[in-house]
Amino acid sequence: METCASGGKIISRKDFGKRFLIIGLVLLVLAVALKFILDPNVFFDLYLYVGAVAVASIIYGAKQTYSKKNEGVPVEISAKTAKRFLTNNAIILALLMLVVVIMIIQPRFMQYKVMLDILTQSSTKMIVALGICFTLLIAGTDLSAGRLVGLSAVISTSMLQTADYANRFFPDMPQIALILPIVAAILACVLFGALNGFLVARYDMHPFIATLAVQVMVYGACSLYFDMEPNRSQPIGGIRPDFIALGQKKLLEIGEFPGISILVPIALVFVVLVWFILNKTVFGKNVYAIGGNREAAVVSGVNVFATIMGIFIFASFLYGVGGILEAARTAGATNQYGAGYELDAIAACVVGGVSLNGGVGKVSGIVSGVLIFTVIQYGLQFIAVSPMWQQVIKGVIIAVAVAIDMTKYKRK
Repeated sequence: METCASGGKIISRKDFGKRFLIIGLVLLVLAVALKFILDPNVFFDLYLYVGAVAVASIIYGAKQTYSKKNEGVPVEISAKTAKRFLTNNAIILALLMLVVVIMIIQPRFMQYKVMLDILTQSSTKMIVALGICFTLLIAGTDLSAGRLVGLSAVISTSMLQTADYANRFFPDMPQIALILPIVAAILACVLFGALNGFLVARYDMHPFIATLAVQVMVYGACSLYFDMEPNRSQPIGGIRPDFIALGQKKLLEIGEFPGISILVPIALVFVVLVWFILNKTVFGKNVYAIGGNREAAVVSGVNVFATIMGIFIFASFLYGVGGILEAARTAGATNQYGAGYELDAIAACVVGGVSLNGGVGKVSGIVSGVLIFTVIQYGLQFIAVSPMWQQVIKGVIIAVAVAIDMTKYKRK
């Protein structure tokens, strides 16, 4: 161990990783002990959360110890690096503290079944946030995301009602293959996504204005469709069981274990897909290049028009998928579905470290941001906080997250 100029210590990457491995193993032993020591009627499933932290610590430690990427690169431990860590992760640390407070106020929040519900609720939001992140990475945004979720939900459910349902959207439509309404819903979203991309790429229109205009168009078009005869703006119900299974089917229902929603592995597939696109493809590198320095990207030969079009089209595809899965989860739809989803998705991305100034953001951060944001929302409902106060708290979180992001950007 060496001393650096700032007065801190410099240790090898392997030693740094081994410390996390030791911490993880200690916490794992503690989790096992808590399983047998604590009263489950008071502390519920606290040991599982300690175990989760232990596993995370072990994985991180193993990555630092055995990864070839940073092999030989020392780690500085000092007041300066500690301050940088706190600045970069302040909002996540604050939200984790809020989760602990919620658990203290209402211990039932520690039940693993609650966490399974949170995973289910966050799955569709995760897919929408993954779409939003592409637009944020080029220093843009997409205000049409929520309404595209609603459009997808309405189109898909309107064509997937049971034959004996009294108030069918299309009374004379025969029972059609499940894939057809799904494709139709996604194509409708992609068309509006292409319009978003064209306005931004062709006319250099600010994404805020372009997507706001398209948001209004989508809501109007969806409402006109929803108000068609004979439905006349009635909530769409009587959904076919094969479609509902896409959002409500449970996996691994073994013994007393309630099972995991099928939405969780579906969301995980899209997480892996987006990670691959952003990290392993030319398109992903172009996205970061445009967000980091658009002029430099143009000089280096990046096709900005095609990349921006691709961003908004792929994002709208993800919104369409999110709307379909949300409609399947709730077994119905109205033209109000998805309202405000874009704000939650943007907030989750910013909380997860995606910069509003573009060029900075990781899929892992988006995942953590969505999960933490969903936990907070669910937790506030769990302890019966007024919906009005929930909106206030959500607004404060967004404001603080953006303020921290802008502070980091100015320092750079």
